[in-house]
Amino acid sequence: MNIPEDRRYTKTHEWAKLDGGLVVVGISDFAQESLGDVVYVETPEVGREVAAGEAVAVIESVKTASDVYAPVAGKITAVNEALADAPETVNEDPYEGGWLFKIEPADADALEGLLSPEDYAKLVEEES
Repeated sequence: MNIPEDRRYTKTHEWAKLDGGLVVVGISDFAQESLGDVVYVETPEVGREVAAGEAVAVIESVKTASDVYAPVAGKITAVNEALADAPETVNEDPYEGGWLFKIEPADADALEGLLSPEDYAKLVEEES
């Protein structure tokens, strides 16, 4: 199971990485594996204000549909347009090419409340 050290995680299996003042968000390797083959990604609207924990996107796989939650509060500044034509990128490269959206965080320290890679690894182990 791939759990990069350079980001934080949520209990609902999103990852968040600070990149030049923005928070890049995607789903973890564990989440994409659990979902199976991703066939559609519905991203949020750019400019939308979101609360931490709010459902803001949907990922559909051959097995199910799953909500994606904002790990931090703020404003959506970008979405990964490439996923419209290649949703399988979420499976193939969940931590780089498969990112979902970017948030301008309302609080600069917002990531501090999320799980560390070590804590997330323990969560995944408990759920496996």
